[in-house]
Amino acid sequence: MQKLAPREAQIMEALWQLDRAFVKEIVEELPDPKPHYNSVSTMVKILEKKGFVAHEKLGNAYRFYALVSKQQYQDEVKDEVVGKVVKDFFDNSPAKLVNYFAKEQQLDADDLERLLKMIKDQQ
Repeated sequence: MQKLAPREAQIMEALWQLDRAFVKEIVEELPDPKPHYNSVSTMVKILEKKGFVAHEKLGNAYRFYALVSKQQYQDEVKDEVVGKVVKDFFDNSPAKLVNYFAKEQQLDADDLERLLKMIKDQQ
């Protein structure tokens, strides 16, 4: 599954919140400055071509809904994103990533214990 562009992600967030929505309702959910109605309409059609969104016709209007759940999208993209961060910023070393969080994010003892448990459970 391909990663969504920032504006596409905002549109999907709106659809995940609204469940089913007309373009006008999606625009209302987007942060300021609001994009033009036609821009959102075009992007929703692109998301439909990509398989993220579908529509139902109600009279002369189309109501859109997500085909991919937020959890499904996050699960699919998470490994790619985390892998890129580990590769680009931590010399491809998950240990360096954990070390970063332990030092820079000031994890407390409980956080470190949970992290160690998760690592042990994976082995």
